Amino acid sequence: MRLDDEELMAVALAEGEKARFHAPPNPWVGALVVDARGVIVAAGHTQVPGESHAEVEALRRAGDRARGATMVVTLEPCDHQGRTGPCTTAIIESGIERVVVALRDPDVRVQGRGLERLRAAGVEVVEGVGSEEVRRQLAPYLWHRSTKQPYVVAKVASTLDGVVAMADGSSQWITSSEARRDAHVLRAKSQAILVGAGTVRRDNPALTARLDDVVLEPLRVVLGTVPEGAKIRPCLERSGDLSVILEELGAAGVVQLLVEGGASTLSAFFLNGLVNHVVWYLAPAFGGGRSTLPALADLSTPTMESLRRGRITEVRSLGPDVRIDVEV
Repeated sequence: MRLDDEELMAVALAEGEKARFHAPPNPWVGALVVDARGVIVAAGHTQVPGESHAEVEALRRAGDRARGATMVVTLEPCDHQGRTGPCTTAIIESGIERVVVALRDPDVRVQGRGLERLRAAGVEVVEGVGSEEVRRQLAPYLWHRSTKQPYVVAKVASTLDGVVAMADGSSQWITSSEARRDAHVLRAKSQAILVGAGTVRRDNPALTARLDDVVLEPLRVVLGTVPEGAKIRPCLERSGDLSVILEELGAAGVVQLLVEGGASTLSAFFLNGLVNHVVWYLAPAFGGGRSTLPALADLSTPTMESLRRGRITEVRSLGPDVRIDVEV
């Protein structure tokens, strides 16, 4: 069955997701080579930094079948020399006649230049196909390239009434193994994890991403001083203006920053308007009581008009628990 451009972009989107863990600080892009019959002859996704981009991978696999074909790619091909050559050159030299792209790349080295180069070479370019879906997938990258700061994801695991630790300080485990594994996937998608020194003293977390037999170690950032014997040494100890810290992390190539708390740290990010996305794991349980620890400290919300609202983008069951994604 012949697929139309929207359906082909959905396939390219799935191909790009294969690069989510290893591509940053580059974008996790998917590309297809489609022949005149509408048949996908090759697919490719972004490799580790310094290696092939998605377009070059797809062209390599397509070989001579690329001549006269269409390329479907989630993000605008680059037109500059970095650690790899320009993707536009590879596309033009391959004989591709048509390129379908979802989004322009906001990177200052690209910003439409790739599409201009293709059009100047006589390649037909179609823009905007599947743009909303790709925008959601690449939201951290697009934010990072536009602001030079990481896309901030605030993560909470709590009871239904917002409790993250009991009166005796215990918090392991409020949520199920299914929810905890999903949280490790979230860590693996982040280039850095940030907590407050109080969380380190109370929970002594390793802050690694444990997926099956693989243990990944994102950059660990602690607001305050790390106590002796903490599991997360070495790490960055930082204090002061959160925006300055984000600028430093962005310059270091952190595309997505996962903020895991505690309550004061999370609240500080909310109060300063620095949260882009919230992932809240809810267990069907109730903590209650003034002596328990809430997920958030005082956010100083005096009126209904000043209530901080977001948009729920996904609700998903994980064992007995629920994951709620909120775009802020």
